[in-house]
This record gives sequence, C-alpha cells and structure tokens, in this order.
Amino acid sequence: MTGTFISVLPPLVAMLLVILTKRVILSLGLGALTAAIIIGGYQPLDTLQIFFSSFIALFITDEGLNTWNIFILLFLLILGSITAFISLSGGSRAFGEWAMKRVKTRVGAQLLTVVLGMILFIDDYFNALTVGQVSRPVTDRQKVSRVKLAYLIDSTSAPLCVISPISSWGASIIALIGSILVSHKITDYSAFSAFMQIIPLNFYVWAAIIMVFIIVVGQIDFGPMKKHEKQAIEQGILFDKKKQLKDEVQEELPISTKGTVGHLVWPIIVLFIGTVSMMAWTGINGAEGNVSLVSLLENTDVALSLIVGGLLSLAVAYVQFAQVLKKDDKLTSNFYLKATWVGMKSMFGSVLILIFAWLLGDLISQLGTGEYLASVINQSNLSHDFIPVILFIIAALMAFSTGTSWGSFGILLPIAGDIAVATDISLLIPAMAAVLGGAVFGDHASPISDTSILSATGAGSNLIDHVITQFPYAFTAAVAAAISYIILGVSGSVIIALAALIVMMAGIFLVVKMFGTKTEKMI
Repeated sequence: MTGTFISVLPPLVAMLLVILTKRVILSLGLGALTAAIIIGGYQPLDTLQIFFSSFIALFITDEGLNTWNIFILLFLLILGSITAFISLSGGSRAFGEWAMKRVKTRVGAQLLTVVLGMILFIDDYFNALTVGQVSRPVTDRQKVSRVKLAYLIDSTSAPLCVISPISSWGASIIALIGSILVSHKITDYSAFSAFMQIIPLNFYVWAAIIMVFIIVVGQIDFGPMKKHEKQAIEQGILFDKKKQLKDEVQEELPISTKGTVGHLVWPIIVLFIGTVSMMAWTGINGAEGNVSLVSLLENTDVALSLIVGGLLSLAVAYVQFAQVLKKDDKLTSNFYLKATWVGMKSMFGSVLILIFAWLLGDLISQLGTGEYLASVINQSNLSHDFIPVILFIIAALMAFSTGTSWGSFGILLPIAGDIAVATDISLLIPAMAAVLGGAVFGDHASPISDTSILSATGAGSNLIDHVITQFPYAFTAAVAAAISYIILGVSGSVIIALAALIVMMAGIFLVVKMFGTKTEKMI
C-alpha cells in the first residue's frame, strides 16, 4: 500500500480530525496510528510494533540516544521556565512603566509595540501576552484602538518566531527539517543551514512585517480597522464595551512590584549571546580547521547550543529572582520550584505536538505519501514551478481551518519534503518556506488560532473584532507573497522574487495612501 493513493489517508485523517475536534495532539496521534495500521498490513500486533518502534526511535537509535530531539524538547521546557521567572520577577511590568514615561505620540506607542514584538521572539505565547501587557497602558494613553494593538502584536509574534532559530518555533522547525533530511538521506546541508536558507524565502513574513510599518509609519488604515481607529481617536472608545471581552489569562504566579527593566532584558540577552556563542564554538570544532561561515553553520550543534543558552538564561533569571526575593515580602523561596514547574508545564502542549508531528512525519515517509503526491503532480502535467505557491495555499487553508500553525507544520513539512525530493530537489527549500509562510497566514486569518486568541487577550480586544480587522491586512500581504512564489518558481531567482515583493509592497503603500484614511486627519 506504500506509494499509492491509500498513503494519503493518514495525513487526511489528521487534517480532518483537527478540523472537527480542534485537538491537535489527538489528531496527529490518530493520523500516525492510521499510518502504522497501513504499514502493518492491518495486523494489530504488527501495527503496535511499528507504532511504538517509530516512537522509541525518536529518542533512541541504533547509535544511542537521539540527542537532537531530546535537547530540542528540553529547550522548550527551559524556555517556559525562563518566561515564568521574567513575569514573576516583574520584568514585564517594569518595562511597561518605563515606556509610559517616554512615549508621547500615537506613532511612538505603536512603534514601541512593533519593536517589542520583534525583540521578544523567543516564543509566540510569551510574545503575545508580554507585549500586550507592556504596551497596552501606553497605547491606551495615546488612544490606539485595542484591535489595532492586537493586530500589531499578532503580526510581529508568529512571523518573527518562525524565522528565528533561537525561538521555540525555530527550534521545532529545525528539528522537523532535520528529520526530513535524514529520511531522504540529504547531506548537502544541515538542518540549521536549510533553516537559514528558508528565511529569505518566507515571503509572507516579510510582506506582513512591511505591511505593519506601512500602516504604522504611514499612519494609514483601511477596511474595518478604519472605523475602530476613528472611534478611538475622536471619541476615546478603545473597544466595543457591548461585546464580551475574553477574560484575562489566569496567572498561576504573582507579579512582583520590585522588578526592573533588567529582569526582562538580561535573560533574553543572555539567551541570545549564550546560544550564538555556543553555536560558533561547536561550528568551529565541527569544521575541523576548515572554518568559514558556511562550514560553521553546517557543522554547528544547534540543539546543544540552545540547551546551553537556555540554561545560562535560566541561571540569570534565578539570580535576578533572588534579588527580588530580598525586596518583596510577598514572595518566598518556594517560588523557585513553583515557577520552574509552571513554566515547564506551559510548554507541555507544544512538546507533545512536536513529538506526534515527528512520529506522523516518520510514518508517512515510510508510506511514501510524498512520492505518491509527486506522481499525481507529474501525471497532471502541472509545472513544477507552481509547487511552492500550491503548498503556500494548502498550508494557509489548513492553518485557517485548524487554527494551528504547529499542526500544519507537522503534517505538511514532511509531505512538502517528499514532493520536492520526488520531483525536483532544488524545490526543497522553497517548498518548506512556502509551507511555513502559508501556515502563518492561515493562523493570522483564523478565529480559532491560539495566537489570534492570545493576541486579542493580551491587547484586551474582542477576538472576532481582532480577526475581522486584521484579515484585510494579512490577506493583502498573502497575495503579494503568493505572487512572489509564482515568480520564484518561474524565474528560479530568490533576488528577483524578493525584488518583486518589495515593488508590490511599495505599490500597496501608494494605493493604501490614496484610498485609506490617514490617522492624522482624524485628530
């Protein structure tokens, strides 16, 4: 049954169940079980043996422990603890108070949100909630509508996380790419090197970020956002009080009033410097004397580097919390264990999604799902040039329907890899980039997306209002990205495709400036 139409059944089962149940882990697990049933010839004992053998192989191989996968999962847990201590120590609160004294204009308040969103790239959940908590008092004072704040948060959380190698998303994506390269015996480049090549090809991310600056710096709004901004400026109505806002996230930890801006900044700086330094050190050692930027990137141990950077960052967060303990009588040393556990627990869902995504990817690779889909594309006489844009659209539809980028990554990245390898290996990087970009767009447009929900929550906005006002901006960026993928496929040139994207965004700016509502005219 491998390499036939039946091989498409497992990912279809996973997709359908995600849409119907909204339970990503269960859906990925049942999709993987379906693949094991087919591979095992519908024999119960063989099915169980295949399923559990593949599961164990995620952590233990013939060569010993699979340190790559193990380190990636440990990094996610460490990252959760770092986030918990930043909040507990009052770092986010202190930064918000600092910013309120210095930001004096509407553009400044929005740019603060954008810059924070681009800096706090380590995790989309952390980004959405932290940026919302920090920026909201500032944007409220400058009469920026809550839906506008939610848009700025949403459009600088997932897009930055998906192109940052030292974020929870980046680490997980690199891990998925690594499994794809191994399954197809691709040794021309490492998983990290492939991820770095994907970054400039993630056209939706660049289009979305450019769109944010067009809207903020140009002080222009269009679509439903125009109404909300006008009400905020002219009447001081920041959100519709008749609509029930989503309740604030119930914190399991208190927030200290003794924290400083450094309690937010230093753990992030140490995470970045520690991880990059370790990547350089492992890359130099792996290059064995033949040191260049390319050889360094290809030989670096990203998973180990993330662990070292994460542990250093967590150590800094621990030390800073010790300083806060001496000043805040409401806190006790018991919070060391509690905050560590609460932070790790917040990542359990992401860890399980990643594990089952790995499992499904391995099993559908054994089934030859990608090879079958590739043969369908070949028989349809569809030009290979359109594979990236087709994958972009499919990923967008899936993420929109399911509300999850991670689930879409887990299901579609291995399939994209299979299709590219079976048709044209040069399309592997563009195909994976298209999946990542399409999934982020679908996530932005979906009312059941976790990042949309958290962005609305962090901003104090009504969820549906946020989705409705954000969609025209996200869709505009997606159209520009889709056209860029077509140009990439036809021309084969990344530079031409990126140049076309920039030209399109410049044209969009001129059109929006002509027909949109300039904010300063409302004042």
